[in-house]
Amino acid sequence: MTTLFDKETGAEIGAINPEQLEFLMNHLEEDSADDTDYYLNEDTLEMFELEGADERLVTLLRDAMGDREEFEVQWVTTDAI
Repeated sequence: MTTLFDKETGAEIGAINPEQLEFLMNHLEEDSADDTDYYLNEDTLEMFELEGADERLVTLLRDAMGDREEFEVQWVTTDAI
């Protein structure tokens, strides 16, 4: 399972499925192979919609961003027991 967190506040955003994580990894820049955070803004979310992102993923991210112009999201994957 993969869980998204607001990097600034540490607040949990929600769980995402493997396909949603793959979409993020394929559409956002990683600084290194072990990078687990992404910078997002409204333009990024609009691009996600145009690229066919899962509606639930975009809603999670947009809700987490709130009234901020930008934010960073971090993901953590844990093995299912």
